[in-house]
Amino acid sequence: MNPLLVILAVTPGLLISYAIFRVDKYEREPLVPLLISFCLGAAVTFPAMEIEKWAFATLHPYERSYGAIVLAAFLAVSLNEEVFKFAVLRLSAFPWRFFNEPMDGIVYSVLAAMGFATMENLFYAHRFGMETVALRMFTAVPAHLVFGIVAGYYAGLAKFAPARRSRLLWQGFGMAFLLHGVYDFLILQNWSDWLLVLAMLTLYLCLYYCSSLIKHHQDNSPFKV
Repeated sequence: MNPLLVILAVTPGLLISYAIFRVDKYEREPLVPLLISFCLGAAVTFPAMEIEKWAFATLHPYERSYGAIVLAAFLAVSLNEEVFKFAVLRLSAFPWRFFNEPMDGIVYSVLAAMGFATMENLFYAHRFGMETVALRMFTAVPAHLVFGIVAGYYAGLAKFAPARRSRLLWQGFGMAFLLHGVYDFLILQNWSDWLLVLAMLTLYLCLYYCSSLIKHHQDNSPFKV
């Protein structure tokens, strides 16, 4: 693969990972747990993409129907991908002793999401080339950031609220799943270009909303002096 294409594919995820590391300003995470979350996020991309290939092949004869697009967006893509990313967050980062403030939920969730998005980018770079990867810098990668922040925000709450832990974790997963499904539905539909515009506007409004989730956990950090 062209080295320039590889750089273009991996740079967005690495830059966002560094940025989220920087906003965790009161008690930053050690490098090794961050790398583990990123690498696990990248690793689960492979089974997720195999499931997507099978699902899209199955739905291909009906690809223009409303039902097929809903199934593709909400099940083949959103549920499939969010389950794998949530598993990385819940089964690896969540129990760690390093996860010692609510902000860490966002940090580890985003690292897993950026590992996933980076590996996905490399796949698309190999298959579709420069134009697709450049487009994904402003679409799919920021979308994974949004879903990661939302899931991680609730994981951060859940870690320190044992009585509500299960409900908060599932609330975060559910919101990430719904946002992802709606976003992909608007992207996959083939009826109106205005719905694609709506998808982009919604994505960047969600990014703005996510900044308030980050600030909430920053302001409530037990390490804030």
